[in-house]
Amino acid sequence: MSTEPRIPTRLGDGSFTEMTRSGIRADIVAGSEAAARRAKVPPLGDDEVDHLLEIYASPARFTGVDVGEEVVLSCDGTGMKTHATRIQDLQSYEQWMGADLLELCVGDYSLKVVRTILAYEAQYMHDAQLCTIAPLQYGVMPNLGLYSKPDGPCENWSALLPLGRIAEARAAAEEAVEMAVADMVKLADSQWEAGADAIDWDTTGASGDPEFLAALRATRIIRARYPDMGVQLGMAGEFVLGMHGQLEWEGVRLAGLWPRDQLLLAQQAGATVFGPVVNINTGRSLAWNMARAVALIKPCMAVAEIPVHPNVGMGVGGVPMFVYPPGDATCRAAKSLVELLHVDGL
Repeated sequence: MSTEPRIPTRLGDGSFTEMTRSGIRADIVAGSEAAARRAKVPPLGDDEVDHLLEIYASPARFTGVDVGEEVVLSCDGTGMKTHATRIQDLQSYEQWMGADLLELCVGDYSLKVVRTILAYEAQYMHDAQLCTIAPLQYGVMPNLGLYSKPDGPCENWSALLPLGRIAEARAAAEEAVEMAVADMVKLADSQWEAGADAIDWDTTGASGDPEFLAALRATRIIRARYPDMGVQLGMAGEFVLGMHGQLEWEGVRLAGLWPRDQLLLAQQAGATVFGPVVNINTGRSLAWNMARAVALIKPCMAVAEIPVHPNVGMGVGGVPMFVYPPGDATCRAAKSLVELLHVDGL
């Protein structure tokens, strides 16, 4: 029986467990190899494995980067975190937590919902700009699914696909893309007039390749119309689901794209910040999950011409799938991505 000391660590669901140092290292290697098999990316090198091992085998409660190595945070949803007004939330986040960027949004956070209250949200953005100093963006989820029945006017492609009605499902998704692009541009129009510094498409691609296409098309229109307006494009998953399967952007099929190729298309469309996502496996250790995340995101850094801000929230980027992720896990995720990948922000 092994006498190697056991180190407290966590699983992807946030629960505590104990592992030996050699067990943590084996998980790091396995997570890296899992990414290499699925996405055809290079596995982590020995020095990278050792670096992650030092982070995840440390018994310290908290850890962090060295002074001077800090990165900016482009957080989403900062206007709905407490029971105060949204403007007071933004002020608290800015002045209490020292936020680098603020985001105004509504609780539902879906594009189709916001389209009905554009004038109200524009006025709120105007008022919020008068009360805050940090850059302030407006955020929504494209959430293309809400454009399908029973919530929207389009046929429901998720109901049509199991019935084998492929052509009808694809036509419905394409119809929803047109509606979403129009709504995204109208949202940007009203927010630009109100003084917004940027737009955030959050969890892009949750409805698969049609939603990713809508975000790319809207981004290109908005950046051409307002060159000084930023567009942050954050993904919903590590690869683009093929809900349509045949949609393309400038000759590139969208279904099945991994973070590097997602980034290349986001750059072509004119996005100013890209947020890659790697989903958590709740049954594996955080060391396994982080090794996999680093391996999947690493190819982005070699081709990035815009800031790369990996998503490190609940259930992504090495952060446990838990409503209030533990600080010992989030700080290790941040340290890993900054020190190994030299990302521009989080």
